[in-house]
Amino acid sequence: MNKTNASVDKKIQIIKEKLSQIGEMRPGSISKQFNVCGNKTCRCKDPINPKKHGPYYQLSYVSQGKSTSRFIKLHLLKQVQQEIKEYKKFKALTESWKELALKKADQALKSSS
Repeated sequence: MNKTNASVDKKIQIIKEKLSQIGEMRPGSISKQFNVCGNKTCRCKDPINPKKHGPYYQLSYVSQGKSTSRFIKLHLLKQVQQEIKEYKKFKALTESWKELALKKADQALKSSS
C-alpha cells in the first residue's frame, strides 16, 4: 500500500467515525408560512390591514422520487431543524467518502496498468 492509499484510508476511517456519531436525521427544508382562511369576516380578509394566520412551519422533502410536505408544530421545530442539520452532515460525509473511494479506485487502476 502506497502513501496515497494510506492517507485515503485514514481519511475514510475518520469519516466512518464521524458517521457513527450522527444522531436522528431527516432530509428537507423548513419554510415559514402565513395563510389566509376562507372566512369572509376574518382579520386575514381585512381590505385595509389584513393580518394573515401564522406563522406555520412547513417541512418539505423528496423521498423515493415523491415530494412530500407537512406542517411542523412549534414545539417540534427545534428538533426537526436539528434532524435536518444531521442529515446535511450525513450527506457531506458520504459525498467525501465517495470521492475518496473513487480516488483510491482510480489509483489502483493506474498502478495495475
